[in-house]
Parts: sequence; C-alpha cells; structure tokens
Amino acid sequence: MDREMQTSLLALCALDHVNWHVIAREAQQPLGLERLLDGQLTETSKQARETQKLIAGASGDLAKQRLRAVEEIRRAEDAGAKLVTVLDDDYPANLRVIYNLPPFLFYRGRLERDDARSVAVVGTRDASDDGIDSARRMASLLAEHDVTVLSGLARGIDTAAHEETLAQGGRTIAVLGTGILRCYPKENSELAERIVQSGALVSQFWPSQPPTTYNFPRRNVVTSGMSQGTVVIEASETSGAKMQARLALEHGKRVFLVSRLVTSQPWAQKYVEDRGAIEIRSVEDVLARLRSPTAVEQLSAGRQQLALELA
Repeated sequence: MDREMQTSLLALCALDHVNWHVIAREAQQPLGLERLLDGQLTETSKQARETQKLIAGASGDLAKQRLRAVEEIRRAEDAGAKLVTVLDDDYPANLRVIYNLPPFLFYRGRLERDDARSVAVVGTRDASDDGIDSARRMASLLAEHDVTVLSGLARGIDTAAHEETLAQGGRTIAVLGTGILRCYPKENSELAERIVQSGALVSQFWPSQPPTTYNFPRRNVVTSGMSQGTVVIEASETSGAKMQARLALEHGKRVFLVSRLVTSQPWAQKYVEDRGAIEIRSVEDVLARLRSPTAVEQLSAGRQQLALELA
C-alpha cells in the first residue's frame, strides 16, 4: 500500500476524539479514504456523525497530525516494526470481519496468511498450577496441528500458552496492551523477543503508548478479532478473559470453555447454556470447528461486500 495513504489514515486517527472503528470501517470502502479526508462518511451511526463533524472541523489540524503520523511510523520502523492498515491486502483476514476492528496495527516479526487458522488461549494472571498445565496442554496440541496460538503476553495463562507453543516449534502471536516499542509486563521482555523470531508481536496503539487500564479491554478486542475462536482456561467473574469471551461471542467467533471452568464458574455455565459457548474436553473439540485460511478469506471478502451493499 502507498505510504502516503497509510500516513493519511493515521493522521485521521490522530485527530482528537474521532472514532477509530468508524474510520476503519469507512476506509475499507472504495474511495473510502478520499471521502474521509473530505469529511464525507457513508455510515449514519451516531459515532459516524460525530466523527464526520470532527474531521470536517479539523482540516487545518490534519497537516500537523500528518507530521505526527510520519514520526510515529519512523520510530516504529527504527525499532524494527512494520505497519499494516485496513487499506492493505495483508491486514489479518480474521480481524476484518469484526465491527470494531482497528484501523492499523504495528507489528514485529511476521504476519502470515496461515495465521487465519488461529485460536486465542487466554485466562487469569493468577493462575493455579492446574490452569497452567491445562494452558500448556492446549497450546501444545494446537501447535502440533499447525494452529497459530494467540494470547496477550500477560502473566499466568497467557505466558504459559506462548511458552509452550514456542517449545513445540509452533507459531504464536502476542497481542500487546501497549505500543509496539514497549513490553508489559517487563519480565516477559525475553519471551517477547523469542516470539518475534518465529511469530509476531502486534499492537493497535501508537508505538510509544504506555500500559493503561483502558488499553487492555481494547487489547482483548484484537485478540478475539485476530482468532477464529477463544479458549478460556481459567477465569473468574471479573477476569479480562471473561470479557474476551463476551467480545468473541459479539464478534460471531467461537468461544471454547474447558470443562473444569464450566463446572467451577457460574458465568461459564451460563455462557454454555444461554449464549452459545462450547464446553470442550479435548483439543479435537476445537479443531473440528476451525475454518481453513481460504474459507476465512472468503468470509472476510463476503462481509466487506455486504458492508458495501448496505452503505
């Protein structure tokens, strides 16, 4: 994709208070970026109307924000990171099908077409020994079947999933709650560098963004969006992993809850009984429900075409 177009997209995102999801949805349409730059949107939601007013009223500010975008991209590239946007063909196919997709990602390592056959493995930071063992078994078996394992680089279940995938020679992607130039928690810095060698670190934030409380729910959106489904290993009523399960259901993705979680947590039992989550007893319960990368691409293209027809 033309760098000038990428820079223009990021400059729009740098305007105060615009809705990034609206920008991402609009930019994917034919001539969408050009219309955005002119302050013209096809979407009629409240968020779109507000964003349209903000863009139309900020024409004088756009040149300054373009300079910021150039600097952000330079800083990321100086650190070995790359940029992919919704304007680019190699934007992750699974991520295109969700309504609240990010307009851009910075990443280190490689993003591959076959990453469309991917599953997120998530759970609590304060994991039990049984939870850690369960996460390792699940990640190991997914890697053995060439499934890319996503997680959030957090302590506990996330760390176990990443480490075991690497130990089995599989691909793992860490979705960060910070900018691509940072690592949180600090003790996972070495793990992050190992992930870069055979997988990828991904961030939807400006490169130097520090960790904040509101980043992590947004991180969960991307972890769900980049995968075909989410396996929750261990999570309380208030856990971020439960939030990701909810987001995955909203995205139309599969939610897989291990039997021990369903037995021990009322929220998990309710998700199975009332919301369409799937109780799993083995990795085969997950594998049987995964699509091929080609099928994901066809679904992604179909969703885009439907969006155009409804615009």
